[in-house]
Amino acid sequence: MTGRAANQRGAARLAAVQALYQMDIGGTSLPAVITEFEAHRLDGDVEGEALRPADAGFFGKLVSGVVDRQREIDPVIHDALPAGWPLKRIDVTLRAILRCGVFELRQREDVPARVVITEYVDVARAFFETDEPGLVNAVLDNVARSCRPAEFDAANI
Repeated sequence: MTGRAANQRGAARLAAVQALYQMDIGGTSLPAVITEFEAHRLDGDVEGEALRPADAGFFGKLVSGVVDRQREIDPVIHDALPAGWPLKRIDVTLRAILRCGVFELRQREDVPARVVITEYVDVARAFFETDEPGLVNAVLDNVARSCRPAEFDAANI
């Protein structure tokens, strides 16, 4: 994958987290949020600041995939969280990051697990400055080792 394609996917991941946040907070429908992001947020600017172009197809697959599989994804996240931290207690943005990461780990085997983890830790760093990126790393690492053990066998650690 070229650096440009990787950057476009990274921008799509960030936009997907923002779209899921908007859906969760504002009750925006899936078609409406995808249309809005494709029209105004994936290749433009926000408040005069130019955005990195995002891979619109990858963005759409992430958002719709998380929505379609949320009932499968949420229990996986809940089981990977530290004891006493139910998913409903997690910040909305953090929940969106974890949902996207788990979706990719479970459904996008074309993307290496370590790449998925690194990308969503970076997304978490865009929103949080304290412990949240570490939590994203721990949860996604736990899920990756469970659903993609071959990528973490003794020879690959």
